[in-house]
Amino acid sequence: MGGCAAATLLAVTGTTVARAATGTTAPTTASDEAALQAAISDLSHPPATSAQLRVVRRGDHWYGTAGAADLGSGRAVRPDDRFRAGSITKAFVATVILQLWAERRVELEAPIGRYLPDLLPSTFSRRITVAQLLNHTSGLPDHRGLPDDSTPEGALRHRWDRWTPREWVETVTHDPLKFAPGTAQEYRGINYVLLALIIEKLTGHPYGHAIESRVLRPLGLTRTLLPGQDPRLHGPQVRGYLRMTDGSLRDITVYNQSSAWGEGELISTLDDLSRFQQALFSGALLPPHALDKLFTLPPDSVRMLDGTPARYSLGLQAATVNGVTFWGKTGETYGYRTRMFTTRDQSLRFILSYTPTPLTTQEDMTNRVVAALTA
Repeated sequence: MGGCAAATLLAVTGTTVARAATGTTAPTTASDEAALQAAISDLSHPPATSAQLRVVRRGDHWYGTAGAADLGSGRAVRPDDRFRAGSITKAFVATVILQLWAERRVELEAPIGRYLPDLLPSTFSRRITVAQLLNHTSGLPDHRGLPDDSTPEGALRHRWDRWTPREWVETVTHDPLKFAPGTAQEYRGINYVLLALIIEKLTGHPYGHAIESRVLRPLGLTRTLLPGQDPRLHGPQVRGYLRMTDGSLRDITVYNQSSAWGEGELISTLDDLSRFQQALFSGALLPPHALDKLFTLPPDSVRMLDGTPARYSLGLQAATVNGVTFWGKTGETYGYRTRMFTTRDQSLRFILSYTPTPLTTQEDMTNRVVAALTA
C-alpha cells in the first residue's frame, strides 16, 4: 500500500457536535467544550490522523471529532464508523465469563485445568484459577518464538500471519511461571485467550458467537464484530496508519488479527461502545453480585511487577485522576487506540478513539482529555 503525505492531514479541520439528551440541553459551558475540543484537536502530540470523543456528564452528551477518517478523501469521522478497539475485547469476554459464573456454569476459583485439560503444562493447569486469568495474576511466562514486529516495517510485514488460539497458547508453555499465581499482577493478553477458550468449552460455540448472542444482539450492537481470520473492517470505517522509519505513512487498516484472538480483535464504533458501557455499568448485562466482581481489585499485598498497586479487577481496570476514580478498559492495536472509562455511578463517562501513527506512543491525548474532564 502506498504512503500518504503528512500535508493531507494538516488540511483537515476538526469538527464539534454537541448532542443533548432527550428533553435537555447540553450543560457544558463554552469553555468546557473548547477544552475538550482542544484536547483532541492536537494531532501532533501524539502524531495522529483522527480522533473522536464522546463525553456523558450526568446524562448530557458532548461529541467532537478532529482529523479525517480517511486521508485519501479527507472525510470527517462519524460515531458509527468502525475501528479496531483492541483490548476493549477483554471487557466483553469478562462479561460473558461472569454471566456463566452467575449461571453456575463456571467457578472462578476453580483451576483452569478443569475446563482446559491437556492444553497447558500440568503445573500451570493445577495452580492457575479462572479468577487469576480475569485479573491478570496468573503468572504465565513470556511468549517465545513470536515474529519480530518491533519496528513498523515488521508490523507491516507480519500483518498477514495466521495463528490458531492453541498455537498462540503454546508460545507461553516453554518456561516456568513468572510468579506464584495470585501473588502479583502483570497485564497479559494470553489470560483472555484462555478465557475465550473456556467460553467455547462451556458453551459449545465459538466465543464470538457467545458474545454475539449474550451481548451484541440484546444491546443492538449491529456495528460490532469479532472478525476471526477476516482482515477487513467492512463498511464505513476509520482507517489506521503507521509511520515507517523512512518517514512515509502506510495504511495498516487491513490486518489479520488472529494473534489477538480472544483478547484484542474486537471491531466496533463509538456509538456501540457507548451503549455497551452504559448497559454494563447499569447492570443490564450482569446481576449485582457479578457486577461487583468488575470493581473488585486484588488485596493490597498484590502489586504490579514494578511495585505499583494492582489496578486490574476481574475484567476492568481502575485509574484515579484528580480525585476522580474511573473504571473501564483501554485498547490498542497498530494504527488505533481506544479509551473507555466511567465513574462507577456513571455521573461522568467518556470514550476516546484516535489513530496514532507511531508504532508506540505516549498518552498525551488521553491525559489532555482526562485533565479537561476532572479540572
